[in-house]
Amino acid sequence: MKIFISKYHKLSKKNIEEILLNFNAIGQSFFAGKKHRRNHIKIIEKEGEKFNIKSFKQPNFINRYVYVLFRESKAERSFKYAEKLIKKGIGTPKPIAFAEEVVKGALTKSFYISEHLDYDLTFRDLDLTIPGHEDILRAFTRFTFKLHENNIEFLDHSPGNTLIQLNNGDYKFYLVDLNRMNFKPLNFTGRMKNFARLTPDNEKIEIMADEYAELIEKSETKVFKKMWFFAHSFFVKRAKNRELKQRFKNFVGIK
Repeated sequence: MKIFISKYHKLSKKNIEEILLNFNAIGQSFFAGKKHRRNHIKIIEKEGEKFNIKSFKQPNFINRYVYVLFRESKAERSFKYAEKLIKKGIGTPKPIAFAEEVVKGALTKSFYISEHLDYDLTFRDLDLTIPGHEDILRAFTRFTFKLHENNIEFLDHSPGNTLIQLNNGDYKFYLVDLNRMNFKPLNFTGRMKNFARLTPDNEKIEIMADEYAELIEKSETKVFKKMWFFAHSFFVKRAKNRELKQRFKNFVGIK
């Protein structure tokens, strides 16, 4: 297995090899997909410190070769994007290493290791009936504006992928699940579309639109209409897809 270690690393290559070799037997599962169809994330403690180890699901037959010959693996992209974000002053858990196992020219296993970060909330936890949460939502919107100003399009900008530390009102935001990003200037439409996956909640979108409009110096009405259009379209489409998927499962008798 090839292992690539970051300058931020806190683990020796020997320790990393030991962790990956015993991945299934050690640590605490943070997220585990069913029957290897999803990624598996574990929290592992080593030398008094905690680390997150993400084991990516095995790619389909074609991608096993694509990731070796033509495109960087999800593990490598996560690692490189984390280093890019840090250089741009964007919060993300520090990258430690990534590892890949290639057998007969095909990628069979890949891992991404980062520091474990304690946090208080994610976007999903924001509740406007709780005092202070509107302030957090506005700070999150300013953080998203900072991403856009730094030419960062976080394609998985969804409710669970930004960790929030409250830090006595000096809110800190950290991106996770990094393997899908573009680094390019974003026009107004692209910026608004980047909010689409976050929420179908009209009130939250109104607040984000109000905050973003001031930052980008456009009317709140124009920002809201565009932001709401993309969010509404995304969640309507997702609901229809889920309904069709469930109908198909019912038809073929899948539980």
